[in-house]
Amino acid sequence: MKDYYAILGIASDASGDAVRASYRRKAGQLHPDRNTDPTATDKFRDVQEAYETLSDPDLRHAYDENRRRNLLEKPLETAREIWKSYMEGVLE
Repeated sequence: MKDYYAILGIASDASGDAVRASYRRKAGQLHPDRNTDPTATDKFRDVQEAYETLSDPDLRHAYDENRRRNLLEKPLETAREIWKSYMEGVLE
């Protein structure tokens, strides 16, 4: 499970405006026409996927519920994945 909040570099309680602003900033940085890094295309797709989910209230609610369940059922595995996503976002 991808951590969409880490991909966009926002807190899990971020407003819709914060989601949109972060998406625009990240998409501008990672757009394949502007970024020649070979991994930019995949990262750009992840940013698009994160935005599509977090910008829709119903999808965001379902994602948050799934994220919460994963933390309860598989806490170590989920924590490792969240930490990995977070660190990749910080090191960009």
